[in-house]
Amino acid sequence: MKSQLHTPVMLTEVIEYLNLSSGKIIVDATIGLGGHSRAILSQLAPGGKLIGIDRDAESLALARQNLRDLGSGCIFVHGNFMDLDNILKNINIKKIDGILFDLGVSSFQLEAPERGFSFQDEGPLDMRMDRNSFISAYDLINNLTEEEISTLLWNFGQEKWHNRIARVLVTEREAHPIATTAQLSNLVVRAIPVRYRHSRLHAATRTFQAVRIAVNRELEALEIAINKAVKLLNKNARICVISFHSLEDRIVKLTFRKAASMVEINIITPKPEVAKNEELNHNPRSRSAKLRVAEKL
Repeated sequence: MKSQLHTPVMLTEVIEYLNLSSGKIIVDATIGLGGHSRAILSQLAPGGKLIGIDRDAESLALARQNLRDLGSGCIFVHGNFMDLDNILKNINIKKIDGILFDLGVSSFQLEAPERGFSFQDEGPLDMRMDRNSFISAYDLINNLTEEEISTLLWNFGQEKWHNRIARVLVTEREAHPIATTAQLSNLVVRAIPVRYRHSRLHAATRTFQAVRIAVNRELEALEIAINKAVKLLNKNARICVISFHSLEDRIVKLTFRKAASMVEINIITPKPEVAKNEELNHNPRSRSAKLRVAEKL
């Protein structure tokens, strides 16, 4: 498998907030291609461990390849961070000294047409982060009722035209299945009033986001994972979460607040950190990133 380069978002801030030092055990719950993990691992030696988790087996294989020069300090786990407690139990780790969640879809996934995450290139309507999971975007678009599709588009994409889009999709699939990203994108554009089709944000952006979130149960998994992570942290250990859209950020904010009200954590960032201008100039993906941090009491 060909090695890929990855520019990690808000790396300086993550390293600073995690309070890294030799011998610590840190979890990268979304290791991706290993960008954050490389920098984290360099500060854990000697004696430290990094547990790198990812739902995407292809990303995990590339992370293993990208980090092979750093020796045995990293344990790679193919799994869902929603199962964090069981993952750590299986490798005999009871407590951790920090955890990072870098949410969303990686450039590696978006740029692979066969994964079906993007409307930019034609590919199968898939969007599964774990390709072994059963439900794909094709299944949802072709089997949910009009009302269910409409609700999905509003709840997970805050799509203004959710009713119109759902109606067009259901009507279209009566003639033939909606099987590709290009088909879905074109139908969404057709459903939206002409004067709203050419805004700065592509007309299909919110629909693709909503379907992807639903396919991967991303918001449900996030709340569960944060709650589990808080319980697994050692005293004074930090949890860092980078989100890329308002739905994710709201879940992080509310989950942190609830844990703080139960005197489990102290919130370090009352308002989320955002990328600095220098980073924005060389990594446009960081534009929508928000970092929230809390510390175990």
